[in-house]
Amino acid sequence: MSAIERGISFACQGCWLYGVLSLPPDSSPPSQRGVVLVVGGPQYRVGSHRQFTLLARELARQGVPVLRFDYRGMGDSEGEMRDFLNVDADLQAAIDAFAASVPAVREIVLWGLCDAASAAMLYAHRDPRVAGLVLLNPWARTEEGEARAYLKHYYLSRLMQAGLWRKIARGQFDYAAAARSFLQLCSSVLRRGNAAGGSDGAPAQPASTAPSLPERMLAGFSRFQGRTLIIISGADLTGREFSDMAAAPAWRKLMRSQRISRQTLPQADHTFSRPDWRDQVAQWTADWLRRW
Repeated sequence: MSAIERGISFACQGCWLYGVLSLPPDSSPPSQRGVVLVVGGPQYRVGSHRQFTLLARELARQGVPVLRFDYRGMGDSEGEMRDFLNVDADLQAAIDAFAASVPAVREIVLWGLCDAASAAMLYAHRDPRVAGLVLLNPWARTEEGEARAYLKHYYLSRLMQAGLWRKIARGQFDYAAAARSFLQLCSSVLRRGNAAGGSDGAPAQPASTAPSLPERMLAGFSRFQGRTLIIISGADLTGREFSDMAAAPAWRKLMRSQRISRQTLPQADHTFSRPDWRDQVAQWTADWLRRW
């Protein structure tokens, strides 16, 4: 049977936000666990290639109520556009509205892709109603992290591609451009390393005392005591950058927790654009929700 859908509107700091509730068929027993789809930016509640619409309907068909909505300043919602670091009020208002509209729901799962996953990691520990997170290719971008990910995952894999060697054999490979790109990435990594300590061994002066995005993500995520499903695209630089960060000593103990489950789609791109990738993500999410 198909999901039941209806529009919803709710207030957030003087602005009206709009979304869509996807509810299980009338014959399904009420679920105490619901999903709020957190939409990364800049995009609105339908998602790339209708990903969020299709996911919400599939989860609802399997008995899980879902809310997908637009942040302030996005899609149909009022207000000024904001980045993912400033959406706590939007998330709280959405959860309030979801709980009021679907009283059977007692536990909230935040589901987010890219910077929406990062926003969920920063917010979840502040709201006791949030019992779970589904995080896809979380955005943890830093200049150094991006450079290291390119060096590790792009350039090394490029050397194994037959197409590269065919270009070289035909004289079509631009050595100068490749060298410039490679040296720029190496320079970015070295600059960051030099910032941590001067050439004479003395510590360099920090450019800023504000915590970096990875530090904020670690601080928020380590305080969250609920369950988490992490899904990574093997062919996505953002996902690989997060995986590299999560393998660092500061993250290692946290990521070994039994509360955290991990899945990888080796060939998938950032938004899981192929139907089989999208369907696999939906099924992993539904199976994980049922295993609690």
